[in-house]
Amino acid sequence: MICATIEEQTIQATDAQAQACLRLCQMLSNSYRNIELFRFDEQSGIVFIFAGEELQIIVSSNGLWRFLDETQF
Repeated sequence: MICATIEEQTIQATDAQAQACLRLCQMLSNSYRNIELFRFDEQSGIVFIFAGEELQIIVSSNGLWRFLDETQF
């Protein structure tokens, strides 16, 4: 038997950010894209959404989002 405990943490996303994430997840779902990872970074206040193997999206606290360009790193 495997047991795991997941600690609940409060996410401090802004309303604009939460609404943008909801719209993005709905658009991805409507396009039959699997949402592989949804992560809120507490230090930067940014949400990362990875969908499938190719889509990487960043949602800032003001609700604006963009695709992550891997060439920036």
